Amino acid sequence: GIKWMSSLEAKFEDAKDKKPTAEKLERLRRQKINHFRNQHRISVQGTDLPDPIATFEQLQKEYKIHPKIMENIQAAGFRVPTPIQMQAIPVMLHGRELLASAPTGSGKTLAFCIPLLTHLKQPRNKGFRAVIVSPTRELASQTHRELVKLAEGTGFRIHMIHKAADAAKKFGPKSSKKF
Repeated sequence: GIKWMSSLEAKFEDAKDKKPTAEKLERLRRQKINHFRNQHRISVQGTDLPDPIATFEQLQKEYKIHPKIMENIQAAGFRVPTPIQMQAIPVMLHGRELLASAPTGSGKTLAFCIPLLTHLKQPRNKGFRAVIVSPTRELASQTHRELVKLAEGTGFRIHMIHKAADAAKKFGPKSSKKF
């Protein structure tokens, strides 16, 4: 039906609508995040996804990334995260599963190595704690190189194993049973 009110009541109603409610603030925040994702051509699916990051400094503030890893990111010349890094790093830091697709050279290696080292927290003498499987030796070498640079000064030991026989020589004959 029709709602009748005086002009004074109408002004009061208008003022009430302008007050930001929690719902309105959340809707504005979501719109801002969606605009950011669209601007950077980030497409996501899923529920309760963490917000993307705009800078690497946000990793330090929001996720408490190891200071040495942050130094290594800066030393490697990375200033602004790429779109895959903007969304994939927060998703993995929240312990979520991820299937991501991005062009060659878009920063996928860094996008999964930062959360990997962060989840491991600190080096331990407990054998292999993380394994990255690569489809080609070239990609394995690239991943190894990037991970070594990223982990420099943190105490993590990064190894590349490309033949079982070499692994037995390097880590001992009982390594296959041990690890």
